[in-house]
Amino acid sequence: MKTFESLMEEVQKPGLCHHCGGCVTFCTAINFGALTLSPEGTPRFGDRAKCIECGICYMICPEIGELDEEARKKIGWEPPTGRILEATASRAADPEIRTLATDGGVVTAILAHLFDEGRIDGAIVTRQAGLFLREPWLARTRREIVDAAGFHFDASHGMRLFSEKYSTFAPSVGMLGAMGKAGVRRVAFVGTPCQIKTIRKMEALSIVPTDSIAYCLGLFCSGNFIFGPAERERLEHLGGFRWPEVKKINVKDALMVHTNSGVTEIPLSELSFMRRYACRFCDDYAAEYADISFGGIGSPEGYTSVIARTPLGRAVHSWARDDGSLEGLPKGEAAAAPPAILEKVAEKSLAKKKTAAENRRGLTAAH
Repeated sequence: MKTFESLMEEVQKPGLCHHCGGCVTFCTAINFGALTLSPEGTPRFGDRAKCIECGICYMICPEIGELDEEARKKIGWEPPTGRILEATASRAADPEIRTLATDGGVVTAILAHLFDEGRIDGAIVTRQAGLFLREPWLARTRREIVDAAGFHFDASHGMRLFSEKYSTFAPSVGMLGAMGKAGVRRVAFVGTPCQIKTIRKMEALSIVPTDSIAYCLGLFCSGNFIFGPAERERLEHLGGFRWPEVKKINVKDALMVHTNSGVTEIPLSELSFMRRYACRFCDDYAAEYADISFGGIGSPEGYTSVIARTPLGRAVHSWARDDGSLEGLPKGEAAAAPPAILEKVAEKSLAKKKTAAENRRGLTAAH
């Protein structure tokens, strides 16, 4: 049977670990502490003697092929880039959310709507923890959801919030420690493609806490970026700006740096020096395993591209739109949005798959 030792050999040593935290989450669930996250976010043994070699950590890793078919069947995944039920461009109706959030603020608006309607008790998001750092956060009020709005570059390790006490037999046991203590029973999870895929593999095993995750909201992802001192200095040089002038940063076809004097665009092709190594091997751009996926490409400035992938995801968007939490493009522009979004997303998705396949072949050849 494959164990965490296998995971270290096949995933961590070659540099393929995405830091999703799933393996540590479920190790904690079944044996209380064999694995832990290092300060860098990589899984490691906390107490090797506690490892019962169950193999769950190996199976749920997004880099391992086990449970892929089960996860795809569960959400109705279709080739080549996932199931697509609807594509549209939207933005938050609330001006405050649009100001705070990235693109059109649709993710935040949907989360706020779900909370207001009593459909969720909280949301797993990330919030600002420093100038270039965000941390996972269980937002339990509307204000906390809105305050967490905005773009993040670093790996968010969202599953770390669930690393207290779980059972591998779902749904017969109660909620885990942190959510149980907070009275949180239904959660919306916002994450990157690798994180969403990990959750779907957990669901395939019917293991809590995934019975508490009501909605999976996925973010388009060109890769996670490292913003260390050297990287920040090099970005200033590339873009011709100074960090004290920066108001907001976004990623679309380029890294867009919003300063007091305008917007500077730096091509993503020039950012390989700061992209996390494992991201070179990821083949999911548009969160193909999510209920609903979001990103900035394909839509006009100030709007979010939205792709509903499951009936639940389509319903979520419809609920928020019907109650006035979201608004679409002006009537004359709305019809052109879906084909433009799908064309752009397909282009990005297929390019990422091609690059990942090439990099994997190169990695195999090197070893």
